[in-house]
Amino acid sequence: MNAIRHDFRSDTVTKPSAGMRAAMASAEVGDDVFGDDPTVNLLEQKMAGMLGKDAALFVSSGTMSNLLALMSYCGRGDEFIAGQNAHCYKYEAGGAAVLGSIQPQPIAHQADGTMALGNIESAIKDGSDSHFATTRVIALENTFGGRVLPVGYMQSVADIAQRHGLGLHLDGARAFNASSVLGLDIKSFVAPFDTVSICLSKGLGAPVGSVLVGRQDLIDTARRNRKMLGGGLRQSGILAAAGLYALEHNVVRLADDHRRAKRLAEGLARHEALRVTMPDSNIVWVDMGSETGEQLTPYLAHHGVGITGRYGQQRWVTHLDVGDEDVEAALALVDGFFTRT
Repeated sequence: MNAIRHDFRSDTVTKPSAGMRAAMASAEVGDDVFGDDPTVNLLEQKMAGMLGKDAALFVSSGTMSNLLALMSYCGRGDEFIAGQNAHCYKYEAGGAAVLGSIQPQPIAHQADGTMALGNIESAIKDGSDSHFATTRVIALENTFGGRVLPVGYMQSVADIAQRHGLGLHLDGARAFNASSVLGLDIKSFVAPFDTVSICLSKGLGAPVGSVLVGRQDLIDTARRNRKMLGGGLRQSGILAAAGLYALEHNVVRLADDHRRAKRLAEGLARHEALRVTMPDSNIVWVDMGSETGEQLTPYLAHHGVGITGRYGQQRWVTHLDVGDEDVEAALALVDGFFTRT
């Protein structure tokens, strides 16, 4: 296997910088299960304050964060509404159903990644009919596949949730990317939601961890369920320190990732064989004929460019370990592929 020199597979591949490693090495720690790890406590307080919510909980992954959120709203046999391609429905191994006994109600996406408001509302079950699971929460995701869903849309879904007495959760793994694109303060961006999951190990560049932020009673329930799921952490201030460093140093620079993604998309779009969706944030989707894909993807891999995708679709993701030189090198290789004789 050829070594990857230009890694566009995901923003999860980022390595902690020297400054982040130094912060981790010097972190003051305690036992978080006892609630006395000062660095974890500081991270949770800081994140809750930044998002304007009551409380926060540091967890090992975004998958756990979403699961804990759903379990905080739902009991056995209850239901959550989410998009057909939402991460918490499609890409988390059915955890809500398997571990929480929670039924998903998936809704088809529209072309822009939203779910039709009428479809959401018509799927709600209020518990008056014993044949149906009772809907407890609606889950949105923003960014969604790199697309930034409009603030007005999120507020409209929040209005539906309020009318029906439902909770509203945001899978905001890349919420800081979305708020950066919109030029909106993160507190305003997440204001409609009862809970928000923020990933530290994607664009923010920490090696591990997510934070679930929200209403105090929901976070209290999530903390108990975290222990039940085996997610109780001990001297985890070492990891929390990376998150604190990321919030201080790696939020503003997300705009650089978005700029590089646009440059990448424009360069790829020079080729008629490639159908490029211009990115909102840091994810570029490229469609092509299957024959082209079967040749181009391994060609790039052979020359040290890491991407994901198959069957004629590629996903390119920019992040803090991808510089302008990586983008230009990758584009030169794609140009070379199409000009081969």
